Amino acid sequence: MVQAKKLTLYVVVVFVLYTIITSPARAADLVQVGFEGISSAAQAVGEFMTQLVN
Repeated sequence: MVQAKKLTLYVVVVFVLYTIITSPARAADLVQVGFEGISSAAQAVGEFMTQLVN
């Protein structure tokens, strides 16, 4: 099971590096979308906590 996790991790890392090398503009767009999603989620949690306290 541990070897399967390591293999999966290596495959993901190779895929990410391949994507960055072959298409850096697209990779940058994907990272930006990811960070925007994280930011939106954090903002929603903050608003929820604010409403909960009030």
